[in-house]
Amino acid sequence: MAKPILPPKPRLATSGEEALLGDAVVLTRLDKAIGWARKYSIFPYPFATACCAMEYMSLSMSPYDIDRFGALLPRFTPRQADLIMVIGTVTMRQAPILKRVYEQMAEPKWVMAFGACASTGGFYDNYTTLPGIDTIIPVDVYVPGCPPRPEGVLDGLMALQRKIQRSKQTPGPTETASP
Repeated sequence: MAKPILPPKPRLATSGEEALLGDAVVLTRLDKAIGWARKYSIFPYPFATACCAMEYMSLSMSPYDIDRFGALLPRFTPRQADLIMVIGTVTMRQAPILKRVYEQMAEPKWVMAFGACASTGGFYDNYTTLPGIDTIIPVDVYVPGCPPRPEGVLDGLMALQRKIQRSKQTPGPTETASP
């Protein structure tokens, strides 16, 4: 006969201060708290140019529900966004526009290459298609597929959230703002 599982015994506070703060206060480092807050408050800017945009639209539907990851509300101005999702094919004529949009975003900013065309140029092998957006802007997360499944996009978003939470949140001595 199996032993019953007993509930854990409550900790008894040894001093008055510990008794007051025992269950009411959580102690952490500031950079960890900022990382946790940024992880769940991502404001994406969809730079949608091709067929992958249909799969992007499905992320807001109930089976996938990107809102539970804190990234539902897309911003349609780069000054209010911190994640640019490059969705689909980028042509050489669009490349300077994409670079300008990226430069207008405030720090910290992240980039997700959504689909085979944004990552590598896809099946287009001609002079008009950009062979991957990482030739003009840095990419944090690549989502494979043509078009990528919503589950793959959510995996990429969770990978980005882990990267955001692990990143250093406070500016170091070389990253201080200029007067």
